[in-house]
Amino acid sequence: MTEPAVDAYEPGSSPAPAAPRGLDLDRLADHLARHRPELAGEPLRARLIAGGKSNLTYLLHAGGREVVLRRPPLGHVLATAHDMAREYRVISALAPTDVPVPGALLLCEDTEVIGAPFYLMERVRGEVFRSRAQTDPLTDGQRRALALAMMDTLAALHAVEPASVGLGDFGRPEGYLARQVRRWAGQLDRSRSRPLPGIEELRDVLAGTVPEGANAGRIVHGDYRLDNLLATVDPVGVRAVLDWEMATIGDPLADLGLLLTYWDVLGDSDSAAGNPVADGLGPRAGFPTGSELIERYAARGDIDVGPLHWHVALGCFKLAVICEGIHYRHTLGQTLGEGFDRIGDMVAPLVEHGLTAARER
Repeated sequence: MTEPAVDAYEPGSSPAPAAPRGLDLDRLADHLARHRPELAGEPLRARLIAGGKSNLTYLLHAGGREVVLRRPPLGHVLATAHDMAREYRVISALAPTDVPVPGALLLCEDTEVIGAPFYLMERVRGEVFRSRAQTDPLTDGQRRALALAMMDTLAALHAVEPASVGLGDFGRPEGYLARQVRRWAGQLDRSRSRPLPGIEELRDVLAGTVPEGANAGRIVHGDYRLDNLLATVDPVGVRAVLDWEMATIGDPLADLGLLLTYWDVLGDSDSAAGNPVADGLGPRAGFPTGSELIERYAARGDIDVGPLHWHVALGCFKLAVICEGIHYRHTLGQTLGEGFDRIGDMVAPLVEHGLTAARER
């Protein structure tokens, strides 16, 4: 996830008086002059732009064109959670497939340049739909078509054979779901700063009921949702899938479970109103139900969706941990943008819904 917008660069605007936080433009210009000279030759300008909730995304005006720079958050970086090389590798691999991704331009793992690893990618024109202010003006038909296009794109991703695009060693599908529970339990231990009733019970129920994972071995996005897509509504279509920091090889039902968590759990929760994580998603915002989305997905691929309750419970646990991590960074003053004061309020309802889903049979 990346931070929400604080400012947006507009072509023709005057250069920024200072570099935005997290970006050393002088060092970046020197690096580009050596490795991508076509992007050098004039003063760089940059603005922090819209995204999710942890990695930072900047629109960079360089060499007479606009490109996008991604880097990890400013502080409290959990191991493997913000891997720039991982994102860069997966969008490079998916470029020739039916999955729309931005063009990969440059990876830099030298932290001496801007203070953290980063990569550059092409700017893709489209809109990230993340709030009711954006989705309410859409017609019912546009909202439905947008949601179905989202599912068609996810089905296209899960249909890609990893080895065919050089991602055969990108992850370990065996034991993927059990590792997910352990991983997010570990993230929780390193992120929380307050009591969280019920979250240990949810962790233990998940750990004791891990399904076999018959669909393992597919490319998993790890945080697939409407506002991680660049889309258009005239015509309706997905232009690019963004935020690949959690991608791996694993069970595609994990993507579906997390999507339903955003869509049917948070999308139908009072705690999500006006929140930068889930506002504008789901049936409450006039979109089709989660069951309609799963039906569309199942008709487009060969994945056995089966019972999804465990995967929804995992999605609730994972998102609760992510929200708690954002809340923790907010208390340390390490988040950029608005809305982070409400993120912590979402943890309790996520835990409650996760426990309910985990106990289903």
